[in-house]
Amino acid sequence: MTLPLFLFNIFRFGFAAAFTGLHAVLMAGFIRERLRDSRAAPPGAVLPRVSVIVPFRNEERRMEGLLGSLGSQDYPAAEYIFINDRSDDQGPAVLAGFMAGRKDCRVITLTENPGQNPKQYAISRGIEAAAGDLFLFTDADCEVPPGWISAMTGRMADKSAGAVIGPVFKKDEKKGFFYFYQCIDHAIRYFYLAASTGIGAAGGGFGNNLILRRECLDFIGGYGSIPVSPTEDAALIARIRSFSKFRVHSAAGRDTHVFTRPEKTWAAFVNQTLRWNNGGLFSPDLRTRLGFTCLMVSISMGITAIPFLPFFPGLWPLPAAVLFAMIMNTLAVFSLGKDSLPVGVFRYIFQLFFTPAWMTMLTILGFLGIKTDWKGSSMSRRG
Repeated sequence: MTLPLFLFNIFRFGFAAAFTGLHAVLMAGFIRERLRDSRAAPPGAVLPRVSVIVPFRNEERRMEGLLGSLGSQDYPAAEYIFINDRSDDQGPAVLAGFMAGRKDCRVITLTENPGQNPKQYAISRGIEAAAGDLFLFTDADCEVPPGWISAMTGRMADKSAGAVIGPVFKKDEKKGFFYFYQCIDHAIRYFYLAASTGIGAAGGGFGNNLILRRECLDFIGGYGSIPVSPTEDAALIARIRSFSKFRVHSAAGRDTHVFTRPEKTWAAFVNQTLRWNNGGLFSPDLRTRLGFTCLMVSISMGITAIPFLPFFPGLWPLPAAVLFAMIMNTLAVFSLGKDSLPVGVFRYIFQLFFTPAWMTMLTILGFLGIKTDWKGSSMSRRG
């Protein structure tokens, strides 16, 4: 065997072994979080004060679902803080109807937003006004399950828990692969998030289903200490992991499953997922940045090898390893959300190939410096 062939074999089989090994470790972390979460207890006799914080901008058509689901919560020690971030639709009027006769709601109205990440700035204003011992975050286009506040609060019974991230699923509102894929994409992202928390490497977050301990936030220097990022929730989680004595966990139970509305166009979906991807690729936290970049570059290597297979068939271990990892991810996702995901065997088989190709495209766009926006406010890849 010549030296070039020897090195080539080390590269292709080494890549396959390392990539599948990484996913085996992530699967172990995911299982660990599932087992830990299955032992979660309901809130005790003394209920901690919870501040539910919801930023919104121009959500007139999508916030009724959230308000209806919040109205059915049975947690007596909760307050609701809504941050109106320069809305120019009828969203504030819809909210006013929900608040009529309630004494547990407040609205903060922003007439300007000087933040590099507008959502991050809006959330900071909500936290400033909050009186709770725990902060529970969601978005105006979400719907939360009955007993959601109690369920997420119960996950914080362990005083060492600084934050708990809950799963978020997209609604399969219409027929077609576009809407189906948004559901599976969201679920796979949560698998990686939960798996990383299970191995002690938390670096991501779903800010529309997240509970945070005030003591933990104070310990890391307050919300203002979080670096500006396109994904402020991930930056928060990474800071807790790196600079506090508190732990980060992930929830799994059906009582914590939050649903959000899908994007209506491919362009909007690209913008949303590119913002999330850029948040990992250019995270202000070094460990998160290196880990996420390694994962995305490895997936991209497996996909970009496919067009070269007719000329270099020996490259087959690269895409094969990626496909095997996608199978593992999909099985994990089914175990987590089989009751919250759409059905269709063929579509799930097709997404095994589509998902890594989609992630590869987002990674390339991210490295090219393509900008994203949130509610019409432009953000660079770094925030």
